[in-house]
Amino acid sequence: MQENTLEIDKTAVVTQEFLAFTLGDEEYGIDILKVQELRGYEPPTRIANVPNFIKGVINLRGLIIPIVDMRLKFGLGDASYEDTTVVVILNFHGRIVGMVVDSVSDVTTLAPDQIRPAPAMTSSLDEEYLIGLGALDERMLILIDIEKLMASDEMGLVD
Repeated sequence: MQENTLEIDKTAVVTQEFLAFTLGDEEYGIDILKVQELRGYEPPTRIANVPNFIKGVINLRGLIIPIVDMRLKFGLGDASYEDTTVVVILNFHGRIVGMVVDSVSDVTTLAPDQIRPAPAMTSSLDEEYLIGLGALDERMLILIDIEKLMASDEMGLVD
């Protein structure tokens, strides 16, 4: 009788996929497993007394979800909404949030050695929410822990 064996390549590199998007001249990446879908931008319904980076809410197939403008959140100037503007629908353990970005480019696979620690610096994005910098040939992705950012006290969008 032949014995079933499963060979595991212990040298295999665990890679991670990131959705790449732009805000102004900067390119960011978030874990693709947090993305539910992509939608074109349509003006949300405004809600009074919310921070300026929360644009309002939309009805997504019967679910009312908040829409966050990442350009405003990161202090990158006034937001303009064009044909390339995309709403990335995020899903964290059943909590759904929309995130407005200037454009989405691709899904990028990064090996651990392609992710480098972000240097300490003052920026509009707290280092606590950075995974690191993804190095791809001529490109550099700012990798964001989007779930941690959305769950922050300031955002308060995820429990």
